Amino acid sequence: MSLSSTLRSRHNARSVRQNADNTLLAHLGYKPEFRREFSMFETIAFAFSIMGVCSALSATFWFPLVAGGHVGMTFGWLVPSLFVLCVVSSLAELTSAMPTSAGIYYFAAKLAPEKHMPLISWIAGWSNVTGQIALLCSIEYTAAQMVTTAIAVGTDGNVNLGLAPTYGIMLAFLFSHAIVCSAATRVIARMTFVYAFVYVGTTIGAGIALLVVSRNNGVTASEAFGSLENNTGWTNNGWAFLLSFSDAMWTLTGYDAAAHIAEEVSGAAWSSPIAMVVGVAATEVLGFFLLIGMSFSTTSVSRLLATSLSLPAGQLFLDAFGKTGMLVLWTIMMTIQWINGVTQGIDASRVTFALARDNGLPGSRWLKIVSRRTDTPVNAVWFVMFMSAVIGLFSLSATALASLSGAAVVGLYSSYAIPIFLRVTSGRKRFKPGPFSLGRFSVPIGITAVSYCLFVVVFMSFPFTQQIRQASDMNFTFVIVAAVFIFSALSWVISARWWFTGPVPNIDTSESETKAESLEGKEKEAEVNVTEQL
Repeated sequence: MSLSSTLRSRHNARSVRQNADNTLLAHLGYKPEFRREFSMFETIAFAFSIMGVCSALSATFWFPLVAGGHVGMTFGWLVPSLFVLCVVSSLAELTSAMPTSAGIYYFAAKLAPEKHMPLISWIAGWSNVTGQIALLCSIEYTAAQMVTTAIAVGTDGNVNLGLAPTYGIMLAFLFSHAIVCSAATRVIARMTFVYAFVYVGTTIGAGIALLVVSRNNGVTASEAFGSLENNTGWTNNGWAFLLSFSDAMWTLTGYDAAAHIAEEVSGAAWSSPIAMVVGVAATEVLGFFLLIGMSFSTTSVSRLLATSLSLPAGQLFLDAFGKTGMLVLWTIMMTIQWINGVTQGIDASRVTFALARDNGLPGSRWLKIVSRRTDTPVNAVWFVMFMSAVIGLFSLSATALASLSGAAVVGLYSSYAIPIFLRVTSGRKRFKPGPFSLGRFSVPIGITAVSYCLFVVVFMSFPFTQQIRQASDMNFTFVIVAAVFIFSALSWVISARWWFTGPVPNIDTSESETKAESLEGKEKEAEVNVTEQL
């Protein structure tokens, strides 16, 4: 076969996949508005990148350090990781059946009892959007903290920027991400694919380096895996150990991103769910490896907690690798955290666009506009960046990271629980699985997933200390989430219940059927052409 014939065959095969994607999207009620530029491997890279394993763990290292010490670093990561696999598997099954940017709230709407469908999809949609924007905000804030940490180390502690400058750096990151996230899908797909290799290489390299350094100046294996130090203020060590789960709960979230870019993915019914599961599994394995290295290298938990740096992980790397080594590694991690912000910005903007497309947000007419130049929802991008900046004002308090991360986790896991619960209850008989299916295991896995989601929602609202003496001891997660829920509830009671009907097809039934038949005809024609070429 000649080169031209081979290229033509590949082009025809791609057309077959895209026609199949658009046929399914038409059946779901939507017309294609994006370019399907994400291949399966690029989708996996995107799903993996959004969790930013090495930079995320460095930013949230404070949680296991305070709550469990060495046990918190290792088993505090391993235990919740097992439950997260149940959650992501359940969501992947739903994504395979209904690959649309609407994601979570679309699943909830299609599986809910018809009488309550608008209200349930409204709750799921607002929960997910809240979580997505709060997660973006917390990612940007921790990225700013990484910058202030690098400045402090680079100046030998002579320059320690406060909360206001940190917020200013966060705003600069948000602005840069607004520009990048407004770019064409192809640019984002290639960028995240290339950087996935940097993620993996940096995580493995840092883990190995820490283990090597710890051979001469580190703790024993029994200490690395079995030493529990409770610095939370709670007297119960078992509860303190549970608090160390916060690290995994914050890092292992946002993996529904592959669902929200489904309309930009080639072969979405298979590629998106596979990307979700593989992305989470890879993050869990690499994260556990890095945390083992960090645990072996932590010779004094109290010393790291007493550091003047914004992030204790910076002190750990400084002790292990010296100033130059730490700054080199930290610089790479800062770029990774920046890319993490890009992927989360894409995720948050796509679900915002999708909910606006169904008229579920204030200003929906403006938010659902797709740029003709880039074929991306530019207005939605700038909206989520602006809202993240507003939420980021909470960073002017000392409990910012815990509260922001908690709000993100609670919002997202609340939304995850709704469609999974409906999948194993009222919507069980109506659900038609896609190519990725859990089969007979879907119910037990779904029940486990819902139970874990409920645990996370309740758990993340607790303060990190038992004795509340001042405002800095409080956990403001509930305040952030409650404010949004109160606003959405009032909106529903006063107005939305009269006009919001859940997902709204943007093509009528006859047009949808005609579109589907046309696409199916083109698909069959393309298949014949591919066969002839081969």
